[in-house]
Amino acid sequence: MIFSPQYTLYAKAVVGLLSIVNPMGAIPVFLSLCGERSPAERRRIARRAALAVCLILVISAWTGEALLRFFGIGLPAFRAGGGLLILLMAIAMMHARLSPSRQNQREAEEADSREDIAVVPLAIPLMAGPGAISMVIVDTHQAVGLGNRLFLTGAIVVVALVVWLVLHLAEPIGARLGITGLNIATRVMGLLLAAIGIQMMAGGLVSLFPGLG
Repeated sequence: MIFSPQYTLYAKAVVGLLSIVNPMGAIPVFLSLCGERSPAERRRIARRAALAVCLILVISAWTGEALLRFFGIGLPAFRAGGGLLILLMAIAMMHARLSPSRQNQREAEEADSREDIAVVPLAIPLMAGPGAISMVIVDTHQAVGLGNRLFLTGAIVVVALVVWLVLHLAEPIGARLGITGLNIATRVMGLLLAAIGIQMMAGGLVSLFPGLG
């Protein structure tokens, strides 16, 4: 049967992607970049950012493995490298700060002068950055068959909808939780993400060096 979804895989994909995309952590950046923009403009930016996140991750899911094969990169090596990147991002999140792999100081300064901030820097690299792309490619490799890949694509769409909802409600969420509340949420996501990163890295290393198993 084509549609035989591995539900634990999709639950893990949704939770893992939400952790690494971390729309709650993007709220302070979203609010600071929007500045004095009107509510209508903020809603438009939130909608475009969520759509961009969805497109970037869906394209990665369906073309990522082919791109790795083109460059001669094996999936075990990619899993180990992606896991290390995710672990470094998680450590930064547990310190309630942005990892340089998401946005460095020069990119932040350039973003302040941009008119359209929805795709760059909000969607990429802030939310759908290298870590999220790496996780999607690895999850797609584990989702064997057309039906499973379609379900994984559905998981990405769910994550994008959550991104849109959080950014759409960024102002009331930010006012209700405050900096402390948002930092606590980021640290919890970072802890979960650290476990995912270590698991990815360990799986890749065991595949590369079977003696480690």
